[in-house]
Amino acid sequence: MNGLAPAEDRSEIAFFDVETTIPFRAGQKFEILEFGSILVCPKKLVELGSYTALVRPANLSYITPRSVKCNGIKREDVQSKPPFADIADTVYDILHGRIWAGHNILRFDCPRIREAFAEIGRDPPEPKGTIDSLALLTERFGRRAGDMKMATLATYFGLGNQTHRSLDDVRMNLEVLKYCATVLFLESSLPDELVDNSATPSPETSSRRRRSIKTSPLQSPVDQQTGEKNSTAIPIPILSFVSPAEEAQTDPFDMSALRNVISPEVLQLDIPMEEEQNQQSETVVASEATGDQEGFLDLDEISIPSIRAAHVPLFEGSQKMKPQLFLGDRPLQLHCPRLKVRFGVNGKFLDSAGRRKLNFIIDLFPSLCKVLQECDSAAKTISVDSGSGSDWNPVVIQMNGFVNCPTARIHIPTVLYGDGERYAAEIHERELSGDTTTQKLISSNPRAEELESLVKSGTVLDAFLSLEPYDYQERAGIRIVARKFVIVQQRV
Repeated sequence: MNGLAPAEDRSEIAFFDVETTIPFRAGQKFEILEFGSILVCPKKLVELGSYTALVRPANLSYITPRSVKCNGIKREDVQSKPPFADIADTVYDILHGRIWAGHNILRFDCPRIREAFAEIGRDPPEPKGTIDSLALLTERFGRRAGDMKMATLATYFGLGNQTHRSLDDVRMNLEVLKYCATVLFLESSLPDELVDNSATPSPETSSRRRRSIKTSPLQSPVDQQTGEKNSTAIPIPILSFVSPAEEAQTDPFDMSALRNVISPEVLQLDIPMEEEQNQQSETVVASEATGDQEGFLDLDEISIPSIRAAHVPLFEGSQKMKPQLFLGDRPLQLHCPRLKVRFGVNGKFLDSAGRRKLNFIIDLFPSLCKVLQECDSAAKTISVDSGSGSDWNPVVIQMNGFVNCPTARIHIPTVLYGDGERYAAEIHERELSGDTTTQKLISSNPRAEELESLVKSGTVLDAFLSLEPYDYQERAGIRIVARKFVIVQQRV
């Protein structure tokens, strides 16, 4: 490693990134194509050394056009390069016993490293601590930079385009952190009324941020002598990872105090950013609720020929596009009464925070089935027209062993900041008794146990649904998400 510190010195922060193949079938693993890392001085935040290597995967056929589109690494680029086993010693020496840092590494890069070492029968390196800049910046910097991808953050700060190559990306990661730290440092010295709170997660988070950021005397700009543009012309703060009581005698790189400042949910927010883009609307803030029926269309209001799909910006001002379904010019959201649950709530998969991802299966009556099939056709058409080669998953499911019995899977969105397993769907209960009907709210953010007890096989409910096209890891389709549902109870 260029400029590598002595082996016994483990104080540097190891920023690292891996570029991989993209799985194109279920059960296939990611294959590392490139590893890149820089060691950074934690006191001055300057680069001390660097290492990068291309890696030949076990099977070159895993490098598909989609993989090349993502990172530009072609088969001919790696066919004469060493396998991961040949660079494992160097990777281990760089990472083991140091603080690991990177963007979205908890979910993506760290598991890839552990998988690669497991495949060659070796124990993986272990970190002294881990800094995931995706989790950290989402908590502290908010969504002011949009989807919080590295490319979006770099554009926000005018740092150029992300290359999706390991060494370039980790250097960009470091510069983004410096810029974010500078902005937060300057904001911490301003009165609350002068800080745009809409750019930060919440006033409470802003206050928490100000209490937790400690500053040292301002640093002068440092020449990193790496040939890279020096972007540290603005003085930056030093973030302290230790509590005041332990500051005098504790290892200055202990991560416990930082973990105490950041909520556990954010530390575990490690969905790959491409996946997060597709799942973003499934995860909402706990205080959000549908409240009423505004914007949700009854089936008799829907003209099949008026259903269309189009690409819209991922967020305001973004160049990144996402598919969306419309009825004419209106976003298509459905109010579907009297749906019958065929299979109750299932939660065998976990989200990034360890909560179960819940869904259930409903029977489709003919009018709803036609609407969903038309939505499916429209979304698939623009997916193909955009050049996607992903396998399409039909939104209407034909149950094996059942004739003329179409069904669909309904997803229940998780809560972004909640205590334990909570879900972002309003649950009401409606009682029909003679000529009278009463309805009451049961929960705005129910727990998994509540949902399992209420949404069982045979349950009848009115549902308020959003339809969200997705395209991720060679699989595409429409996800049906429940925003609100009303359990219908018949009383004699």
